[in-house]
Amino acid sequence: MKKRLGLDIDGTITDPATFIPYLNQHFNQHLTFNDLLEYDLTTVLKISEMEFSKWMDEHEPTIYSNAEFAKDAEETLREWSKKHDLVFITARRKHHEEVTTAWFNERSLPFTHIELVGGHNKIEAVREQQVDVFFEDKHDNAVAIHEEFNIPVILFDTPYNRMPAPEGVIRVSGWKEAREWVNKWLLATTKP
Repeated sequence: MKKRLGLDIDGTITDPATFIPYLNQHFNQHLTFNDLLEYDLTTVLKISEMEFSKWMDEHEPTIYSNAEFAKDAEETLREWSKKHDLVFITARRKHHEEVTTAWFNERSLPFTHIELVGGHNKIEAVREQQVDVFFEDKHDNAVAIHEEFNIPVILFDTPYNRMPAPEGVIRVSGWKEAREWVNKWLLATTKP
């Protein structure tokens, strides 16, 4: 039975360390992935939201265009796309639609739908797209989606999202573990 898999993009299907080289270069830092103990990079960098917003406006297209897949994500998504709908729901702002779609097309990565919500609240997009499971790296998004829809949410473990989560938020170390969990869940939910 076909399922609708809802997926975040940045830090979920793309390598969660994608931003680090850009941050280090521009802000003259020596950050490692393990230094990102908070999702809010203004706190990590000790800069204002205005300064960070200006930096993002300038650098987002380059970062998004050059982002690499998270380990094992590409293979997993290609496998699932043969039997399921892949619905990407991202916090990216609408004016990044072209660069986002180009990234998918350049990699020939199948998708059913891509929604740029322009902020971190993905609840309405998840409701509209009626996804059966969601994949996320932002802790509060994962918890909110699970609590609103009572669907499993796969939370990819990162230094910035290690707060406790309810039982329906499944923490995984990477795409290999996510694939194993979801494939078992698919078998359990598609039995007659």
